[in-house]
Amino acid sequence: MMKRLVFIGWLLAFAHVAVAQDTESLNFSPEQIKKGSEIFAQNCEPCHGPRMTNPQGAFDLRTFPVNQHSRFVNSVTGGKNNMPPWGDLFEPADIEALWSYVVAGEKK
Repeated sequence: MMKRLVFIGWLLAFAHVAVAQDTESLNFSPEQIKKGSEIFAQNCEPCHGPRMTNPQGAFDLRTFPVNQHSRFVNSVTGGKNNMPPWGDLFEPADIEALWSYVVAGEKK
């Protein structure tokens, strides 16, 4: 029983650290969000809809979990399902700007 409690405690501590690391960069500047909006409008809007509305068959980015930054980065850089990889086109700062727009930009 004690081993199980220690294991559960360890899992909870690890989950807390993982979420904290994944959400620690949620303080975005207005300039970063604006840059992300511009990148989105030029590259992402055709599939994910204007201002993230009406995504015709694409993932509704307004519902993207804010604690899954690495999932977002991996999807953008490597592609996912029907989405092509954008890793060769975007610099890391561009991807972070997109992330800021998805997280803090226009919502429902």
